[in-house]
Amino acid sequence: MLDHLIKGATVVDGTGAPARVADVGIRDGRIVLAQPGTVQEEARTTEDATGLVLTPGFVDPHTHYDAQLFWDPFATPSMNHGVTTVAGGNCGFTLAPLHPDRPEDADYTRRMMSKVEGMALKALEEGVDWSWSSFGEYLDALEGRIAVNAGFMVGHCALRRYVMGADAVGGQPTEEQMARMVALLHDAMDAGAWGLSTTQSSTHSDGDGAPVASRHAAPAELIALSKAVGEHEGTQLEAILAGCLDQFSDDEIDLFVEMTAAAGRPLNWNVLTIDATVPERVPRQLVASERARTSGGRIVALTMPILTPMNMSLGTFCALNLIPGWGEILGLPVPERIARLRDPATRAEMLRRADSKEAGVFRRLADFGRYVIGDTYSEENRGLTGQVVRDIAAQRGQDPFQCLVEICANDELRTVLWPMPTDNDPASWALRRETWEHEDVMLGGSDAGAHLDRMCGAPYTTRFLGDCLRGRKLLPLEQAVKMLTDDPARLFGLRERGRIAEGFHADLVLFDPERIDAGPATLVHDLPGDSPRLDSRAIGIVSVRVNGVETLRDDEVTGAIPGRVLRSGRDTRTVSTR
Repeated sequence: MLDHLIKGATVVDGTGAPARVADVGIRDGRIVLAQPGTVQEEARTTEDATGLVLTPGFVDPHTHYDAQLFWDPFATPSMNHGVTTVAGGNCGFTLAPLHPDRPEDADYTRRMMSKVEGMALKALEEGVDWSWSSFGEYLDALEGRIAVNAGFMVGHCALRRYVMGADAVGGQPTEEQMARMVALLHDAMDAGAWGLSTTQSSTHSDGDGAPVASRHAAPAELIALSKAVGEHEGTQLEAILAGCLDQFSDDEIDLFVEMTAAAGRPLNWNVLTIDATVPERVPRQLVASERARTSGGRIVALTMPILTPMNMSLGTFCALNLIPGWGEILGLPVPERIARLRDPATRAEMLRRADSKEAGVFRRLADFGRYVIGDTYSEENRGLTGQVVRDIAAQRGQDPFQCLVEICANDELRTVLWPMPTDNDPASWALRRETWEHEDVMLGGSDAGAHLDRMCGAPYTTRFLGDCLRGRKLLPLEQAVKMLTDDPARLFGLRERGRIAEGFHADLVLFDPERIDAGPATLVHDLPGDSPRLDSRAIGIVSVRVNGVETLRDDEVTGAIPGRVLRSGRDTRTVSTR
């Protein structure tokens, strides 16, 4: 007997094949597929899916749900938007391993994650029990208590901290320490880590404001760790360099190519920003992929198929702090910060730095006339919500940045700011469509689980599908679904996931093609410690199933937790680059 039968759905199976009407049966968490009228077995439950689309569950290749899954096993809002498998432990940051003889390491890790990944410190303190030491113990702590499938890289910063202690920031490992780091990485992969993640990005600083541990690693260290990754089945590399934000240097391309070639495993990075006003960026970034293929490796660029709205302010750490020279000003105490921002000379220098080549992709944030005012908190700012700064500045006879500063100063810098995207033009969307066809470009990079009060990338799946069906229609549905399901599943070597096929795990999404979309991002306070985050409701998602069990119905979680911790080797197979 079948556990469940979905009748008459329009099946888009993830392979790119044409959609077809079919009945899909589920038994013991696996898929049984047949054409209409041919399923003879009885089913415990049945639903009529006529007019609805059934796809494999979406695979998000870049998340930071490492902590959130402990207080939110449903990985919201990703699961609401059809994501059934998440890849965590990215950018060199993980919650394990932790040295058992140094309890202060957990506090250091919490403060680092709060700073670099925008996770509320209270939520990290109150929502996670921090009871593990090894990476395997961390995975065990999640086993049996999550609603989505989740796999995790092991973070380079955690490896360095475990072996080198405080010297991980600023120091170089001895030969003995390097050997211990490699052994620790082997232990993590033996326990199921998907591989190594690391960062050398200039934007990544710890809770003390110092460059995070992995930024101090020399190329030889990264190559040694990459070689270790290649000794385990079903493993990967994930890395972030400063050039990921704009354009790679020659040395960065050399490093990426050497890492993937040493491992014989794919390396993915994020995020490839596509903007028609910077036409040289995409070809430059994909030079790394082209060179990797001739060197025995593979480099995959992640890129988002939507424009992710960002919630900013001059009062909290956000992308504005990452503009060269801005962090030292925006990190001052609020009264002193306001005074500096009101100084014309300071503003002029800030604008000069923001428009310089060294600002890279952050240059797009410096057109302050395009910002929209969000929530305000003072009588002086009453009625400004929803207005564009350029219009307000014209009325007041001010330049846009001065106008924005005065508005924010009235709220003691609590004003919410929404930058309007500069790359929402037809030429940029045409360039995206062209770039998505490249064999080493993959959709993803949501950062879901991180930067919680500033951005909400998790809804990219439903918003992208809605755009393909009823908006710009850049891709046919079958191709769009493949890019969200089978493509990332194949990159990670997921066993029997990513397609609707006989015997595959029943990770399934049922949705209304006339309605599929994502609602606007709204600020909610539902994290431990009443901490805020941005959330977005899914529209048109009828049902989500993970391993055959329904976890979501009409955008409401069912409470079931059938997800699995996906471990390398057991749940992933090797995707060799040689």
